[in-house]
Amino acid sequence: MSAGKRTIDIAGALLALVVLTPLMLVVALAVAASSPGAPLFRQRRAGLGGRAFSMWKFRTMVVGAEQLRPLLIGESRDADWLDLEQDPRITQVGRVLRRTSLDELPQLLNVLRGQMSLVGPRPLPLEEHARIPEWASLRTAVRPGVTGLWQVRGRASGGFAEMLQLDCEYVRRVSLWTDLQILVRTVPAVLAAKGAR
Repeated sequence: MSAGKRTIDIAGALLALVVLTPLMLVVALAVAASSPGAPLFRQRRAGLGGRAFSMWKFRTMVVGAEQLRPLLIGESRDADWLDLEQDPRITQVGRVLRRTSLDELPQLLNVLRGQMSLVGPRPLPLEEHARIPEWASLRTAVRPGVTGLWQVRGRASGGFAEMLQLDCEYVRRVSLWTDLQILVRTVPAVLAAKGAR
């Protein structure tokens, strides 16, 4: 299973990068033009076995957004993570990128490096990973994914606990067939901006 999954990850990521590189260049230019700062954003996330790695995204927030997090956590709709109705840190271009999931495209490079898979539990920021209950540590038994069961079941519309449950459900029944189903379901979920914030 792991060898087949890795082969699909490499082939899929390479194909996606070949096809999507022109779009990624346009996105990078739009991000750079919309607000000061580099178009790419790097954040430490918990990966396989809970080990930290640097995950890449297109920047959707103003520079210094992480430093503003403690000031906003009291307004969160979910006590376990920062979930705001209107996050003031997100730029106008950033809202479009998040709604369409285009901000996630640089993670194809994380897939090629073996830090992520095309399908798997979303990698949590280290601060959020430190708060997961022991039963949910099962989610780190596989590589984190660019997309996953939680994304196609509602993406950001569910809460933190629901995400953990779906992640563990995925790990318990992981297979190439499950991954294929999730990849196919990701496309309409993204096009419909299902549960996007």
